[in-house]
Amino acid sequence: MYLQKMFSCSQFLARPNAMQTFIRAASQGKNPSSSPFLTLHAVRQWSNVPFFTVPLARAHGKSFAHRSELRQAKRIVVKLGSAVVTRGDECGLALGRLASIVEQVAMLQNQGREMMIVTSGAVAFGKQRLRHEILLSQSVRQALHSGQNQLKDMSLPVLEARACAAAGQSGLMALYEAMFTQYSTCTAQILVTNLDFHDEQKRRNLNSTLHELLRMNIVPIINTNDAVVPPPEPNSDLQGVNVISIKDNDSLAARLAVEMRADLLIALSDVEGIYDRPPGSDDAKLLDTFYPADQHSITYGTKSRVGIGGMEAKVKAALWALQGGTSVVIANGTNPKVTGQVITDIVEGKKVGTFFSEVKPAGPTVEQQTEMARSAGRTLASLEPEQRSEIICTFADLLTERKDEILSANKKDMEHAVSTGCLSPAMLNRLSLSSSKLNSLSIGLRQIAVSSQDRVGRVLRRTRVANKLELEQITVPIGVLLVIFESRPDCLPQVSALAIASGNALLLKGGKEAANTNRILHELAQEALSIHGVKDAIQLVSTREEVEDLCRLEKMIDLIIPRGSSQLVRDIQRAAKSIPVLGHSEGICHVYVDHEASVDNAIKIIRDSKCDYPAACNAMETLLVHRDLLRTPLFDQIIDMLRTEHVKVHAGPKFASYLTFSPSEVKSLRTEYGDLECCIEVVDSMQDAVDHIHKYGSSHTDVIITENEETAEQFLQQLDSACVFWNASSRFADGYRFGLGAEVGISTARIHARGPVGLEGLLTTKWVLRGEGHTAADFSEQGSMTYLHENLPVAQVLPGHRTTSVK
Repeated sequence: MYLQKMFSCSQFLARPNAMQTFIRAASQGKNPSSSPFLTLHAVRQWSNVPFFTVPLARAHGKSFAHRSELRQAKRIVVKLGSAVVTRGDECGLALGRLASIVEQVAMLQNQGREMMIVTSGAVAFGKQRLRHEILLSQSVRQALHSGQNQLKDMSLPVLEARACAAAGQSGLMALYEAMFTQYSTCTAQILVTNLDFHDEQKRRNLNSTLHELLRMNIVPIINTNDAVVPPPEPNSDLQGVNVISIKDNDSLAARLAVEMRADLLIALSDVEGIYDRPPGSDDAKLLDTFYPADQHSITYGTKSRVGIGGMEAKVKAALWALQGGTSVVIANGTNPKVTGQVITDIVEGKKVGTFFSEVKPAGPTVEQQTEMARSAGRTLASLEPEQRSEIICTFADLLTERKDEILSANKKDMEHAVSTGCLSPAMLNRLSLSSSKLNSLSIGLRQIAVSSQDRVGRVLRRTRVANKLELEQITVPIGVLLVIFESRPDCLPQVSALAIASGNALLLKGGKEAANTNRILHELAQEALSIHGVKDAIQLVSTREEVEDLCRLEKMIDLIIPRGSSQLVRDIQRAAKSIPVLGHSEGICHVYVDHEASVDNAIKIIRDSKCDYPAACNAMETLLVHRDLLRTPLFDQIIDMLRTEHVKVHAGPKFASYLTFSPSEVKSLRTEYGDLECCIEVVDSMQDAVDHIHKYGSSHTDVIITENEETAEQFLQQLDSACVFWNASSRFADGYRFGLGAEVGISTARIHARGPVGLEGLLTTKWVLRGEGHTAADFSEQGSMTYLHENLPVAQVLPGHRTTSVK
């Protein structure tokens, strides 16, 4: 063991290509510290090093039960497998991956955590160095023998692993030292063998050394001393908590983690985690969480391309560490999409790799819930339309019959929200339910039940492709929907009814502030579904799943629909890289008052658009006023009305320029206030208003107030928003008010569905072709058939019924 020397980071970084020169020197076996651009730096005064403190959250002895608790981990062991550290050709190190890992470890170390690294790579680094020396030696001999500096028929001998380890160890540590120096982090090397754990005196010495290094804020870098380590004794490992043979770095990391009472062991390899069968095989599933009882139900594949361990060895070592009180995560350290954040993501509790836990939850996992929903959803889609309508009507009845239970649960949520002060007044308004709200919901659900009769399985197009070859395009459910909503329990019955009507499976993730209300509403939804045996088609996610983790279930979820703040929608759109997201991130709705507007219409529409429900996404946020209306009675009445309604006004730049004493000037013309606030701006014309909305709007809902029909029609035609209204409040942008019964949200997207999204927006299509032995070859130049492509009358049919052929 030796303490690595510390070099001046500022002088090191000041020289161009310093790192490259350092690495090159290390790989050639030279002493990097002797290079002229490096200056030996005194060891830091560790007591004066500033860092963020991560408090030790628990006494060691029991592992964490849930991923979210990993944020509390203070002492962490990071194990780097051979496949992570080495290049694909197995000769040399993967410097890019290694640099990313070093950066993450240093960041966690500087937060006040105690980091240790168990690393492979000495053999690969030594192999690279020895190959270089052998090739150089052979080329010199050949040049002397032939008189020409040419390499011909050179072959490399098989390099013995111990010799490679001996040659590569110093270079590997020099590389770690150079990388950690960039983050003002000191490292120390420790080489161990089995004797260091089985000999009591050596074990105590090792333990003491590691604790002293951690106390001084130094990152120990540990490896088996592969230059001298003997082969492991057969059948001597993993015989209990007190015995584990150090035969590879998996077992070393596990033993070290337990010995040092580490909170977390992160084992990085070249696979995403633990699969129930060999990765790449059919139906192989990545296990998010591994429980000790699972070890007998999985099938292991072959070992990785490098290293002496395999996945079975990793699992055994992980379970041994778990038994000793250390939590374990096995994850991929080679995937370029995640390598940059894999360690920090794990510590933040994100769903990366496989988490080992001794505590198995009582209910199903979110993956199991999704599978249950998909299976039941397929049965739901196959029901007759009348049966789906019956389910919705039953749900509508339950909302009124069991309203006392619902309101009691809602009262608990409201009281908790008020006592904790965690919600704004606008959010509290959304959280609150009342008898009138439940009655309105019940009416809306019945409207959905009536309108859904002929939607699923509806024939949109029929074509005679050729003689006795007919094609149909029909509507079908999308599949599994994930709806994420904040503090709006009334959203649950609405989207549930739409999912039932459209034959879609549904996964619901509500905010914890409405947990009690959501629970009773979900129970009622499942009670209604039970009348036709499809109870599991709607699932409520009540586990500790983070929204970002749900957005990664691209193989299970077909569409995500966020219902909440603009920040929530933006976060979901950013996280859901492989799943379509339907919705809008902002509701910056405009009302433009033309110079030919009616006084009565203007006052009524502006008041309703802003004051009816300020927190709604279809509430007015910016009022555009034609400049000719300034200093007119109409404008004065608008201002008086806003003042009476206690609306705080922010002046746009042009409006402020007309005033001597103006209201507070708006910080941004692209603001969604969600409260009794709005911006007033002046425009020169209808076209100016359209240009302003295109620049600062969110394509949600925009309104013109005018008595000039030609001006209104130009506004309606030119404006590219999901909803455009003439002499009507922006609050009409709603699925219920449009006659859709309810909506899952309002979409500002340009494809699939736009505006209030009701039942139609939750359907897609499929093509059904019926033939009698037709082949594509029949229509080739040598074939006997020709295409007709004749449009046929559309005959509506129910799912499962064959269309009557039109000859």
